[in-house]
Amino acid sequence: MGELAGGERVYVPGALPGETLRIKPDGKRGEGFSASIEELLIASPNRVTPPCQHFGVCGGCSIQHWAPAEYYAWKANLLAAALRRAGFESEPAPIVRTEPLARRRVDLAIRRDLNITLGLHTARDSAVVDLRECLVMHPDLFRLIAPMRVLFRSLAALKREGSAVVNLLDSGADLLLRTDGVLTTPDRTRLAAFAQEYGMPRVMWAQNTGTPELAAGLRPATTNFSGTTVVPPSGGFLQASKAGEAAIIAAVLAGLPLKPTAKSRVAELYAGSGTLTFAIAQRMRVAAFEGDLGSAAALKAAADASGQTGRVTVERRDLARQPLSAKEISAFAVVVLDPPHGGAATQTEQIAASTVKRVIYVSCNPAALARDAAMLRLAGFKLLSAVPVDQFLWSARLESVSVFAR
Repeated sequence: MGELAGGERVYVPGALPGETLRIKPDGKRGEGFSASIEELLIASPNRVTPPCQHFGVCGGCSIQHWAPAEYYAWKANLLAAALRRAGFESEPAPIVRTEPLARRRVDLAIRRDLNITLGLHTARDSAVVDLRECLVMHPDLFRLIAPMRVLFRSLAALKREGSAVVNLLDSGADLLLRTDGVLTTPDRTRLAAFAQEYGMPRVMWAQNTGTPELAAGLRPATTNFSGTTVVPPSGGFLQASKAGEAAIIAAVLAGLPLKPTAKSRVAELYAGSGTLTFAIAQRMRVAAFEGDLGSAAALKAAADASGQTGRVTVERRDLARQPLSAKEISAFAVVVLDPPHGGAATQTEQIAASTVKRVIYVSCNPAALARDAAMLRLAGFKLLSAVPVDQFLWSARLESVSVFAR
């Protein structure tokens, strides 16, 4: 954010604090303008050469040009600033860093013209960057990029465009393919052969936004959450990296009561397929709530198969439309929630109105956290701890775990 000569605010992607730039205004943004850099007149001493050839075009990374020390200080301050806006003055713990080449989930766009373009969207429009390197993606995912180009070129089901979501599970890379045409029998044969060659347990397919169906299944697509084997839905939510997942789990467990009673229960909201559930269940009984049908079914199946039915109950519930009421929440000793990017305003209102004593909020959006945490502060909660986790390397996104109690 900068200022023009007349005092108007201007937003300039790619700029760093203290720099002087010649810019080209791109249009109105709020009461100011967005702009692009035409010339860098005075550079920051903390500006470095971005390590990736796609930087500046690819929309995956936006901050590779900032020296690491300054980048991490700024990233950690995103959480501190959000908590200050909510009315809490406590300083967060040091930021937990995740290393390059660790991301185990990728959502790729596919375009067909004369050739196949496979990669991420550009920073400012719907065009696709044809990935030739990626310093964020796990090598076991990136090694699939080139052969997938060849595979997709051969598919009759891919007319003009599609997408490929790949999750790196413990059993191998799990592919959810969406195309704009219908999968043919030869297409299915090619997908099965590809899965066999690259050790992929499962390939699911859907036309456009339709319901996925099994295109090739060689073995169960499984991953392990705190000692429990889960078969997650294809393309389902997965924490971005194993190291990030471990840091989040550790912070959540550290926020649980030190001496819960035998009857103490945790309400886990937005539970997904059980990333946090089975870790929490080793300490306290868990009632897990999840709106997505596939994720809720996977969580329940894993709990039943592992003999944890008595410690883990699962209810499918859309918490945006039907949040747990204050009365329901009051029956629990702790609420753990990991909402989507937009946060959980409606649900947090009910938490604030309840008598629950402890809330552990896992967030991927500091702005939404600031809004929801402010409601908790007004309801008498204090901040016990806050841990920032840089799961989304070289981006403005930040994961965090904040523990509140009253």
